[in-house]
Amino acid sequence: MAEIKIAKVEQRQTKIRNVPVAVTPEGFWCCPSPVAFQRTLKSHNSLTKHKQASPPQPPKPEKKPSSTTIRSVIASDETQQNLGGSDTVHSIAVPATVQERPQRQKVETLPRKVAIEFGEPGSSDAKVILVGKQGFCVKLSVHKKVLVDHSCFFAKKLAEKDSVFACLEIESCEDAEIYVETIGLMYCKDMKQRLMKQNVSRVLHVLKVAELLGFSSCIQSCLDYLEAVPWVGEEEEEKVISSILRLKTEGVGVTPILKRVTSSAVDPPKETLSRIIELVLRSKEEKSRREMKSIVLKLLREQNGANVADNFNETIYSSCQNCLDSVLSLFKQASEGEKPETDTKQIAVEADNLTWLLDVLAERQAAEEFSITWANQKELALLHEKLPLMSRYHISRVTSRLFIGIGRGELLPSKDTRLLLLTTWLQPLFNDYNWLQHGCRSFDGKLVEEGIGRTILTLPLEDQQSILLSWLGSFLNRGDGCPNLQRAFEVWWRRSFIRPYSDRQANGSCQTDSTSKE
Repeated sequence: MAEIKIAKVEQRQTKIRNVPVAVTPEGFWCCPSPVAFQRTLKSHNSLTKHKQASPPQPPKPEKKPSSTTIRSVIASDETQQNLGGSDTVHSIAVPATVQERPQRQKVETLPRKVAIEFGEPGSSDAKVILVGKQGFCVKLSVHKKVLVDHSCFFAKKLAEKDSVFACLEIESCEDAEIYVETIGLMYCKDMKQRLMKQNVSRVLHVLKVAELLGFSSCIQSCLDYLEAVPWVGEEEEEKVISSILRLKTEGVGVTPILKRVTSSAVDPPKETLSRIIELVLRSKEEKSRREMKSIVLKLLREQNGANVADNFNETIYSSCQNCLDSVLSLFKQASEGEKPETDTKQIAVEADNLTWLLDVLAERQAAEEFSITWANQKELALLHEKLPLMSRYHISRVTSRLFIGIGRGELLPSKDTRLLLLTTWLQPLFNDYNWLQHGCRSFDGKLVEEGIGRTILTLPLEDQQSILLSWLGSFLNRGDGCPNLQRAFEVWWRRSFIRPYSDRQANGSCQTDSTSKE
C-alpha cells in the first residue's frame, strides 16, 4: 500500500480534506477534484460574510467511490511557518473504500494551502508552487526529470537553478486546479485514457495550460481528443475552433480538427445547393419534404446570402421554370379530364414547390424576375377558369405570396409588372379565396389582404379606381368569400374625393401667383 509522509502539526490547527488519487505505474499522484478546489476558493472569498456553517451531517452508509481517495493534511500559512526540525512523521495509507462522509468544516477552518505529492512518497526532488488568486496556494512535490522530459517551460526554469532541491513558483494562476491536472498528466503513460474521462470544456483548459508549459505531448493528446469527440451545440463548437486557432505552438497538427468545419474543395456551394434543392423538390414523402423546406429556408435566412454562390439564383430560377412547365402540363391534362385525382395532388405539390422557391428568392432579394414570369402566365390563367375549384385553388397561393412580398417591400417590380400581375391573377384569386381560407393550413387571410391592398395603392389613381371598383362588385356578392380590401378602398376614396392632390397643387400655385404679384 502506497504511503504519503506529512509533517505533524498542532492538532487543533490541522485541517483534513479528501483528495482523489490516480494510481500510475510509477506510484501515485493525487489531484483535488474540481469541486474541492471550487469549494475552497468560494469559502475563502466568503470568510468575512459568514460566521457559522450549517450543522454537521449525520454519518451515511458505506459507499464505494469511483476512484481511490486519501485524506490529505492541509495547514494554513501560520502553521507552516511554525513547523520545526522536531516534527514527527505520520503515514497515511490509501484506503480502498470510504467508510463515512466527513463532517463539513467550518468556514473559518478551511485551508488556504493544499499540498500534493506525485510519484513515490519521499522521492521528489523539486517543488512547484502555484499561487492563485485571493492568496490560494498549491504546493506540488514533483521530480525534475519528469518536468524536464515533458515541459520546455520547466526545463528552462530548472536549468537556471543551481541547487539540488529546486523550488519553482508560478504566480497569478487563473485556474490552479487545471495546472495540477496538467502536471499530473506528465506522470501518465496513457494520456488519452485520462482525457476520455473529461469533457470538452475541461480539455480546452488543459490545452491552454499545456501550451503555456510547453507540454507538447499533452497538446497533441488534447488535439486528438478534440478531433474525435462530438461537439455539442454551436457555442461549444465556437470555443473549440477559437481555441485551436489561437494555438501558437509549432509542429502540432490542427488541420484534422479544422477539416470538420472547413472544406478544401474548390467552389462547391452551387453544385451542393442545387443538389439539395432538387432532392427537396422531388421528394415523395409529404412530411419529410415540408420539414426540409422549413430547415433549408431557415438556414438560408440565417446565412443572409453570405458565402452562397452568386449564381445560385440561376439554379432557383431553373427549378421555378421546371415547376411552371409541370403545372402547365398538369392543367392541360386536368382540363381534358385525364386522371383528375392524380393531377389534383400533383398540382398541389408543384404549387407548394413554387411557393417555397419564391420564399427562397424573396430571402435573397431576387424575386423580381419571378414576378415578371408569373404575371405573363396568361395561358395558365385561362386554363385556371376551366378547372374545378378543388384542382386549381392551390395555384393562387403563389399569387398570394407575390402580393405579400410586394406589400412587405421584399420585391420591387416595375409599375407595368404590378399592373399586369393584378390584371392577370387578381380575379382568379378572388374566385379561389374561399377555398384558400378553408383548405390551406398555412394561409393567412389578413396578411394576403394587406398585401393586395398595398400593391393596388402603388398604382396610378385611375388604375386603383378600376381595380377597386371591380373588387367592390365581387365583395358585395360574395362577402367573406372575397378578400376584404376596405382599408385600401378608404385610402383610394380619400385620395380621390377628400381634397385631392390636384386641388392642393392648384391652390399652391394660386398662392404662389398672388405672392409674386404683391
